[in-house]
Order: sequence, then C-alpha cells, then structure tokens
Amino acid sequence: MQQLQNSSDIWESLKQTKNLLAFSGGVDSTALFYMLLQKNIPFDIALVNYNTRENSKNEEAFALSLAHRYDKLIFIKSVKLEGANFEANAREIRYEFFDEVIKNKGYETLLSAHHLGDKLEWFFMRLVRGAGAVELCGFSQIEQRGSFSVVRPLIWHTKDELLEFLTQNGYKYFVDESNFDEKFERNYFRKHFGEELLKRYKEGILRSFIALEEDKKKLLPTEFQQIKSLYIFKRDENEMRLIAKIAKFFKIVLSKNQQDEIAKLNSCVVSGKIAVGKNSGFVFVSPYLKDTVMDKEFKESCRKAKIPLHVRAYMYKEAIDPKAFVG
Repeated sequence: MQQLQNSSDIWESLKQTKNLLAFSGGVDSTALFYMLLQKNIPFDIALVNYNTRENSKNEEAFALSLAHRYDKLIFIKSVKLEGANFEANAREIRYEFFDEVIKNKGYETLLSAHHLGDKLEWFFMRLVRGAGAVELCGFSQIEQRGSFSVVRPLIWHTKDELLEFLTQNGYKYFVDESNFDEKFERNYFRKHFGEELLKRYKEGILRSFIALEEDKKKLLPTEFQQIKSLYIFKRDENEMRLIAKIAKFFKIVLSKNQQDEIAKLNSCVVSGKIAVGKNSGFVFVSPYLKDTVMDKEFKESCRKAKIPLHVRAYMYKEAIDPKAFVG
C-alpha cells in the first residue's frame, strides 16, 4: 500500500478546501474515508440510497454510524429507482443531489473514490464505440465542474490495493452484489478484461494513462471563462469537446445528433435547458431562458457585439454587459 501514500500534492491541497465525500459504504469510498481521516483532511459525506438491494438500509446505517463516530456532517437522499437505464438515471440523481448539497453548504470540492480499474473499464466501453483519444482517456484526477472541483485521489491505484488497505487495518465495508451482474456493461469488461489485465500489466497501464493525460491537455481547447452560469471560450477545431464538458455541468450528456446540430447552427437550444451559440471568435454556453422581454438598447448592444441569439436572455437577466465582448 505504499503507492497510496505517494500523491502528496493532492492530499495536501485538500487540507485547504471544504470537501464533500461521495460515499456508498463500498470498498472504494470506505477506503477513501479512512485515508482522509489518517491524513487529517477535513470532509463531510453524502450518500444516495437507491433502495434497490437488501443491503441498502444497512449501508445507510453504516454511513450514519461513521458520521456520528467521527463527527462528520452527513447528507442522505433516499429514492426508489427501478426500470431501464438504471446507471444513467442513478448518475443523474446522484450528481443533482451532490450539486444541491455543494451549492447550499458551500463545499469547494467533491471527492470521488474512482480508481485505476474504473478508468480502464471506461477505456474499454469507449473503445468499442469508436471514441477518440480524449474520450478514451476518460475522467481525470482533478476536473472543474461549474463552481466546484471533482477530485479523485485514488485514480492511479487499483481496487486490490484498496482492499489490502481495508483488510490490513480491519476496516468494515460492504460489497455491492450488483457489481457482479454482467447485464451492466462495466461489470462485463471488469470481469473478462480489466481485473486480469491489471494483475498482469498494472505498471504499463498506469504509465499509458498518465501519458494519455498529458496528450489530453494538448488536445483540449483552452479552458473557459465563467460569468455566473455563462461560459465563454475561444473557438478552435476541438471546441465540441469543451461544449460537451460544460453541458455536463447542466446534467446533459450530448448525443451524436445534438453535437451535429450544435456544429451546424450558430445558435441553438439543447434539451430545452442550455443555449449554445457561436460567433466568429467565441463559443457561448448558458442556461436557456424563454419568454424574456429585453429592452431595445440591450438588444442593439448584443447585435453589435455579435452575441448569439439564444444566450441573450440569460445575459439580460443576469445584467451581463454585451459590450464586454466587443473586439
């Protein structure tokens, strides 16, 4: 487990921020919980109970007991989730809840317990769909998500290392039996490819992903400027990737058809939620507001600044001056 102690920069930076841990009671998040304690990093916890398994109530009780024992605030959302598209719906509910807690309580960082196996599974799932280099690389150790950062301290470590850490210290954790159900694509890739490859080739896989991260930085366009919930960045040949990233801040994962529409139009509305617009130099993404009456002076300022049509209402509501974008 020595490798788990090496990412000192990440751990040290977390001592300076207000952190919320996405917790489930499973191997990954429980290991991260105790490591944060060992390193004296401040954090509270948030848990979503989907009530789909026999152990769901026990896992919630476990989280409550840990919060009480270690004097942590805990935020719990209980839902009954059934039917098709379980993973996508669960992810949407989870992040809506985390976003709400972070906004209301002023957290700066969401801590996620993703590890190297998760990254490899994502790679396989994108590979079979014909993805490009950035999509194959998947999530990074630190990502900006609107007003807060998502930090994954364990991203370069395997699940076996996390299990070893819990076992050596005698820490209790739960096993989610749905992780063995191959109707979920991720589980199929884990069982038939990921686990064995990591046992045999962990160091090479790790080096490849670290190299891909460096390549990803070169491929991605310049990061955005944010004014309230308006995002602006310079246009380039890779702009769709950043539009897709910003769309996720609004709980939207862009489909191929939506990306094609955005590429074709200078101003459009996506999923009835966000406005995406382009002029010759910049891309604008904002919440979409309809039925907003704007005064003539503001509309004329937008025309002169070449502000895309559908983002104007949000700028008007938030008193964002179009003149700031002239030239």
